[in-house]
This record gives sequence, structure tokens and C-alpha cells, in this order.
Amino acid sequence: MTDISAALAAKESLAQDVVPRYAVTSYRLDYLTTDADGREVRASGMVSVPQKPVGAKSPLLSYQHGTIFRDAEAPSNNAVASEVAVVLASLGYIVLAPDYVGFGSSKGTQHPYLLSAPSAAATLDFLTAARTWRGNANVADNGQLFLTGYSEGGYVTMAAHRAMQESGSPHLQQLRMVVPGAGPYNVQTTMDGLVDLVRQEQPVLGALINPGFLRYLGGSVQREVRRLLLRALIPGDADVVYDTRFIDRYLADDTGYVADMSSVHDWKPTVPVRLYHGRDDRTVPYASSVSTLRAMQQRGAGDLVNLTECRAQPVAGHVQCVPSFITFMLGQFAGVVQDL
Repeated sequence: MTDISAALAAKESLAQDVVPRYAVTSYRLDYLTTDADGREVRASGMVSVPQKPVGAKSPLLSYQHGTIFRDAEAPSNNAVASEVAVVLASLGYIVLAPDYVGFGSSKGTQHPYLLSAPSAAATLDFLTAARTWRGNANVADNGQLFLTGYSEGGYVTMAAHRAMQESGSPHLQQLRMVVPGAGPYNVQTTMDGLVDLVRQEQPVLGALINPGFLRYLGGSVQREVRRLLLRALIPGDADVVYDTRFIDRYLADDTGYVADMSSVHDWKPTVPVRLYHGRDDRTVPYASSVSTLRAMQQRGAGDLVNLTECRAQPVAGHVQCVPSFITFMLGQFAGVVQDL
């Protein structure tokens, strides 16, 4: 716990005003899930357990990490005191953090980036594997499950929640609240926003491109737009392989594919969803969360879904809103959670 306290005190800490209560032990679990083509693949994740008195129970928190580009940053490869999953476990949660396909045990397999089915499967299959492991290890939960994540983690959280509900997953019985932050839930809107950025940064090229007419671009122009979009999403020094088929479908103006295979915003949840996003976000447009809120309310979700705006100063950008998101998320859970 001393190491966690020291990590939280560091100036680069993402968690503000968090005081650890427990020492934490972390474990790496391997499990089976599916890749972007539905093939079975061995994946991994980390379970971080607060060290409580014998017999004490804890709530479950499934934490989906944001976009990372190096395998060493995957949760089960990075069980250090400053890792968000470890910090959250120090507050009293049993934290389940899937690495995602393409990282950890599945490194070398393409990471199914912004593809909803394999993103959801990596999380739900890990929940199932962790439940079996907890039973064998006598790690007791209190029957409460929470889901959270930021950026890609927010997207994966939403994908998992939707799949959990649509499939009638037994995990749904334990689910109490979902808090996703700054996720590209509406992938069409997110990509349109990135194209706007390409237009602003490349005015000559920008004059040629418009969503809805991308398929008419000449081959060389389309390749350049694809390169710029990839650069905006994935740095050149990534050591994992990304499946980017959604970009090719987007550039072909295949809105049906993007809606069916990628977007996760248009459905009606049955447990509270607390969205969080900053208006100045240039990585994932604020419009992604606004359109998610509207779509869910139009389907009758009502007050089950709301959107809180990040007020980080001087800029409520993507990275700048991470610390306040963690504070917001813990505050939302605080009104519901038991046995911390």
C-alpha cells in the first residue's frame, strides 16, 4: 500500500484525491475468447484483489483500459502501483482488467480496434473466467458489478454492456452501474470528426474530402486520407498490430457496416449509464457522447442515461479530462457500492 500511496502522490498521477485503503495482490489469468473473425484465441487479463480480512466480500469492477500502443502497457504486463486497475483495487474493489485481443497472451493477433463484437467478447469472457478463478481461489464478491473505462475503454465498456444485455448474460444480474468516458461509441460521428481535423491540418487535401463522398476519391488521395487517419489514431512506433478494417469501410462510405459492426450508441440500457466527456476533445469528438445520449433517450432510456461535461481547465481535452473522469466515476459508484 505504501507503493500505491507514493504513486498517487506523484505529480503525473491520474487519480486525484484518492487514498488507498488496502494492499493489493494482482494475478494474470489466461482465458479463451474470439478475434475479429470469430476464431477462438487465447487472451489474458489482470485480476487485482484488495487484501481484506478473511471472509470479507468486495464489489466487482470491470475496468477497460484506454487505447495503448505497446504491449508492455497492457494491464497484466504492467501490474505496478500506478496502474489504474491496481489503484482502484486499493479502494476495495476486485478489479478485472482485460488486456484485449492483440495484447498480453494474444500479442501478434490483430487487435480488433473499434469492432464491437470482439471488443465485448474480450470483456465478457474475462468476467466469466475470473468468476471461475475467484471460486477456486475463495475470493468472495458481494454480488455487485460495475463497468468503466475511458476512450477506447469507454467504447469497450459500452460494447460489453450492450452485449451483456442483448445476450441475457448472467453477469447482467449483478450489474449496478456503467460509467464510460469519452468513448467513440458512435464510430461514424467519430470518424467524421477526424476527417474534419484532417481538413483543418491539410487544407489542400481537405478541399477534396467530404464524408459521404469518400468513395469517389482517387486512389492516391484516398490512400493519403487513410494514412492521415491512421496516424491520428495509431502512432508509427506501436508494437502491436491493429485491425483497421473499419477505416476501409468508412472510406468506402459503408455506413451500414460501420453502424452494424462498430457503433455501440443506439440501444436502450436497463441499468444506469453515466456518460462523461469534454467539449474540447479533439481525439474523440464530444458529439459521440451527445449522439449516444440522444439515441438512448429516443429509445426510452429516460433518466437512466445522462451526460456530464468535463470542466478541466484551461482545456477540457481528451487527456486533460482523464483525472476528473476518475474522480467522477468513483463519485458515481459511491452512491451505490457496498462493502468497500
